[in-house]
Parts: sequence; structure tokens; C-alpha cells
Amino acid sequence: MNTETLSCIERPADGVPRGLLVLLHGVGANERSLADLALRQDPRLHVVLARAPLAFGPGMYGWFQVQFTPDGPVIRPEQAEASRRLLIDFIAAQQARLGIAPERTVVAGFSQGGIMSASVGLTAPASVAGFAILSGRILPEIEPLVPADVGAHGLRALVVHGRRDGKLPYALAERSDERLTHFGVSHELRGHDADHELTPAMADDFATWLGRSLPVE
Repeated sequence: MNTETLSCIERPADGVPRGLLVLLHGVGANERSLADLALRQDPRLHVVLARAPLAFGPGMYGWFQVQFTPDGPVIRPEQAEASRRLLIDFIAAQQARLGIAPERTVVAGFSQGGIMSASVGLTAPASVAGFAILSGRILPEIEPLVPADVGAHGLRALVVHGRRDGKLPYALAERSDERLTHFGVSHELRGHDADHELTPAMADDFATWLGRSLPVE
């Protein structure tokens, strides 16, 4: 389906939705890449898996272009900003369509999808209850857009990262931990013996955190 400018697929809730989870894939993947993660979540949650707007090849999409240099990742900030705005509008449209409030909504993603989840949560903290960065990072470029009172919104965040990550080093997860502490956002950091991937143990950490962040009982 196509909803408010972004294509997506869904795993509908079993019965009346008790919450909304928006999942965002990494660069070079598509909306189906996190389907297994969606299926692992509580059936009372409605899960929307969005496709990034930039096409890089058949079945390959991204939220922004990035180059990996010896000095670290270099992004196209105007693309990341356009995707951030698209996602904020997209999430609001899903909430209106499904009748689910922001305080019952979590956005999460892998790699570049995790980056965008943090960008949405930190710059528009009233739009979601929390966000999860799965093998991603917080873009320094968004910091001027983070409200001074972001820590007062009750946001919850999760950072899950592989200690052997060869694409986005674990130091970036530690940096995210530092920034979230600075912002006053309640969060957890979970390191794993993993590369740039989403292992079953990492997915378990996410599901446990989500169950606490969006309790359905």
C-alpha cells in the first residue's frame, strides 16, 4: 500500500490495536527486511513497515546517501532532513488512520532506519512514546533541532549495538548513550557480541524493551 507519500506493508493487530510500532529498514534494503522482527512482537500491536523514499536499485532503498570514509560516515544531510520530515508526517497519518495516540507509538529501525528513528524521536518528542536504535547512531546534524525540553516529554529510548560492528563502530553506540544522557532521555544501552547485524539476541532485547515501553495489558 502507499500511505501519505511512503509505501509500507503492515502486520495488523489481532483485534483492536493496543499500540503502534513503526519499523524502518536500513540502507539498501526494503520494507520487507524487518518482517521477521515485526512477527516477533505482541500480536495486539499494529506494526507498519515503511519503505525509504530513495531508490538505489531493484528492491534497494535508503533514507539518505552515505559514504564511509576513514574519518567516519559522511551523509547527504538534506536527504536525511527530507526523510525526517516525511517520517514525522507519515507517523502522524498512521496514528490518525488507526486511532492510536502518540503515547502508544514507538518508532524503531535497523542501521540507517535506527538513525531515522532517533531523528524523529528526538526532534519531535511529542509524536512518539519512544524509539529504538538497532545498530545505528544519532546524527550530529539533528542536534540543533532537538527541543531544549526533550527530556521532559517522557521519551524512552533503546540503543542495541554489536561490539564487533565493522560498519558503524560500537563507539557510536556509546556516543548515542552519552547524547541521550545529555538530553535527559530515559534509555538503555545493550551491547552484543555481533557485527553490523540484528541477531536473535538483539531482537529479544528489543522485544523486551518494547513490552515495557508499550505495555498492552
